[in-house]
Amino acid sequence: MKQLLLSLLTTCAVGLLAAPAARAQDAKEVAVLKTSAGEMVVEFWPEVAPKTVENFKKLAKDGFYNGTAFHRIIKGFMIQGGDPLTKDASQEARWGTGDPGYKIKAEFNERKHERGVLSMARSANPDSAGCQFFICLDAAPFLDGKYTTFGKVIKGEDVLLKLGDSPVAPSPSGEPSKPTQRVGLESVKIAPADAAK
Repeated sequence: MKQLLLSLLTTCAVGLLAAPAARAQDAKEVAVLKTSAGEMVVEFWPEVAPKTVENFKKLAKDGFYNGTAFHRIIKGFMIQGGDPLTKDASQEARWGTGDPGYKIKAEFNERKHERGVLSMARSANPDSAGCQFFICLDAAPFLDGKYTTFGKVIKGEDVLLKLGDSPVAPSPSGEPSKPTQRVGLESVKIAPADAAK
């Protein structure tokens, strides 16, 4: 009996030790976003948004984001991308409505929307995010706790700001956010943090 208890305790202890190690491993991966203006490197925050990070990584590894575009840019606020419909110019009227065929649950957290922060785009329904994301060009405290933040640009802030300065025209809704020229997201690759330095 004593041996069985000792065995169970050891198993539990190993499990507890392995969990932080797995999270640490996750934190050591970054995303390299190759855009028409250059590259940005993004760190992930799996400790506050594990399912969101997992979903983004899976889509990136599947090549889902390759060849998409940042279809919505609001100067001083954010750039939005990740819509698979942006791969097809004939679908332009529907850009901003594409998804991966499913939705993920929100993981609202206490990380702030500051310059360089990645957050999931969604509709009025909190659990309606799927693949579209945005990167803040400046602090947006009115979004805090209402959208899922899950990472931050750690390299290439100059590229982010260049993308944010792209010329825009009114979108069909009248919002001045539609890039006048394609702002490409050529690829998103998941890489070890050390390799992206």
